[in-house]
Amino acid sequence: MGTVQTARTLMAMEQAPPGVDPHIPNAARMYDYFLDGKDNFRADRELAELVLSVLPETRDGARENRKLIGRVVEYLIGQGIRQFVDLGSGLPAQQNVHEVAFRLAPDARVVYVDNDAVVCTHGRALLAGGDNVAMVQGDVRKPGSILDNPEVRGLIDFEQPVAVLMMFLLHLISDEDDPQGFVTAYRDAMAPGSHLVISHVGSDAAPERTARISEFYQQANAPFCPRTGEEIARFFGDFELIPPGLANGRKEENVWPFTDPASEMFVDEEMARMGYVGVARKP
Repeated sequence: MGTVQTARTLMAMEQAPPGVDPHIPNAARMYDYFLDGKDNFRADRELAELVLSVLPETRDGARENRKLIGRVVEYLIGQGIRQFVDLGSGLPAQQNVHEVAFRLAPDARVVYVDNDAVVCTHGRALLAGGDNVAMVQGDVRKPGSILDNPEVRGLIDFEQPVAVLMMFLLHLISDEDDPQGFVTAYRDAMAPGSHLVISHVGSDAAPERTARISEFYQQANAPFCPRTGEEIARFFGDFELIPPGLANGRKEENVWPFTDPASEMFVDEEMARMGYVGVARKP
């Protein structure tokens, strides 16, 4: 039985792989549940259902974020980017970074980084034998350990333009972990012409609902920390935001290629404004 199938069999039996506590809800596995995945435990599903009870649009938001990744990669390939580092990637599922990138540019190189042992075990099995792609276990809050990782360095040349993706990541990191500081470290390591991509839940549109969800996430392995548009914009530092800038999905704005006007997310304008997306280029 393959590694992925073995782990999924254990999950179906509510038996965790070594080093994993199935009784503590995990943000990555909750995200997998929102996407109708199978890599989650009962505790993950129960907390995810609490989130959905307050914000049922979360499932549509997670799906939109997956489609968003594909559109962003297509855009970046068109800008000549051939190196991608996907931080807090989760599982490299269908139509993820490497599939889109390799279809458009077979010479592209992709590194996925996640701190979840189950995610990395599955990811390595799914990517086994693939050229120019790797799954690395690491803590994105410690940029030195990622930037100097031999597997990362084996594929990514930071002296050349690179795209660093932080999709649905930073709102799972508290201010105590200094996200502004470590995002700055990644920006500083990137060559001119590189791009930083961030999608982040905002707190502007529905502060009461997001505050309730933050309370739920106190039971999980990671906090839920939505931020204002102004706070999110600071993550880009002096990088040049690609028009239309930091987009939050309002219907009256031209936000292509970072949002999809046909998406169900746009049915509820309040929900649309809860998701910010920005792509910025290093001068």
